[in-house]
Amino acid sequence: MDFRSVIAMLEQQKKVVHVKSEVNPVHELAGIASKFEGQEKVVLFEKVKGQKYPVACGLWWNRDIVGSLFGITAGEVPGFFAAAGKRFQENPAPPVIVDDPPCQEEVTLAPNLYELTVPTLALEDGGAYFSNCIVIAKDPDTGVRNTSIHRMMISGENRIAMLMDVGRHLRSYYERAEAKGMPLEITINNGVDPAVYVCATYPGTGIDEDELGVAAALNGGEPVRLSRSKTVAVEGLADAEVVIEGRMLPAIREPEGPFGEVSGFYAQKDDRWVVEVTAVTNRKQPLMSTLLPGKEVWNSVGCTAEAAILAAVSKMVGGVKNVHLSHGNCGFFGCVVQMEPTRPGMGKNAILAAFAAFPPMSMVTVVNSDVNIFDAEDVMRAITTRCNVAEDMVVIRHAACHELNPATDYGVGTKFGFDCTVKPGQEERNKKVAFLDVDLSQYEIE
Repeated sequence: MDFRSVIAMLEQQKKVVHVKSEVNPVHELAGIASKFEGQEKVVLFEKVKGQKYPVACGLWWNRDIVGSLFGITAGEVPGFFAAAGKRFQENPAPPVIVDDPPCQEEVTLAPNLYELTVPTLALEDGGAYFSNCIVIAKDPDTGVRNTSIHRMMISGENRIAMLMDVGRHLRSYYERAEAKGMPLEITINNGVDPAVYVCATYPGTGIDEDELGVAAALNGGEPVRLSRSKTVAVEGLADAEVVIEGRMLPAIREPEGPFGEVSGFYAQKDDRWVVEVTAVTNRKQPLMSTLLPGKEVWNSVGCTAEAAILAAVSKMVGGVKNVHLSHGNCGFFGCVVQMEPTRPGMGKNAILAAFAAFPPMSMVTVVNSDVNIFDAEDVMRAITTRCNVAEDMVVIRHAACHELNPATDYGVGTKFGFDCTVKPGQEERNKKVAFLDVDLSQYEIE
């Protein structure tokens, strides 16, 4: 499924809001989008001032929408993604290269990025940002493809400044290419199949694995379609709306930022990595895509991280029922594990297993199955009434966390976990108050 067919499907479901007034791409577009954030609606901006192309926002900010993209309910998403990850490990389907790809209906070898519809989002952002593009690169030593997402600020007609988080495969590729004095060739893909977006955020794939196979597993085994690029040796996504070809330059850093990040705080301006753009190809009249770095990131990363944590913790610890990375945890920094421990101490084991499954996290809370892990109030009540901090809190100091979490020292911090599972012999003391479940429609109530 390509991006425009996804929007068409949501149109039929009446889940698309059309903004027909002309909007300014600097702040106004994002300001309008923020009023719809989290709703079961995608926002499509038909007229963007000074731009030729429309742009859609909000595909990932509501879990019901995410589920509908794959024909499932919101609650089924983590399990569905986990099952796809397992199929990928057992029988990976490699991508295929196609001739005459839709993404090359128009080719520009003298690119001007300012001609693309790329908004400036938060009020203090340093410029217009690609916030959800899929970056494809090849390992300079093995040739294995990597698929990932990074924030990218337009800094010139053919120039981009970008962030690469510590520990990402792309950063390993770049550092090894840079050590040889070589640029790292990439493609930057906008407006893509949601399954490809999932594989770009899916944790736990090895650096020697082409994770595009995860997208194939999500799409029933159908391989991802790639296109031969015009100026670089790395492929683009054949069905993308826009593909930007370029080279990450060695030994060059230029200013990037500030940027309103996933944490809800600004990442500060600094000298970061540089992409020299060599070509832009696109469909005729492409429908571009952007996202707000809030609930869309929390959902897209949270859903895939939940899948990885659920699979890993279930394998290592018995009794696991479900996992949730809430919006309050920014979809990155903490999770709640629901389980029924098979013996004492297993709650703490689940904490350690969850940290191993998704290293960016700083906090894990483990609760029994009578706690609604999607209700922050219920989870907090479990923490305050079932966790004896002196006995039930796990603290791991000087650990690698996520560098965008401002509570860390740029990625080094303290991980902590709360074992809120009921201890043997304490079941009656922790029995929740319950009332008769009645059907109000059977009563005369004014």
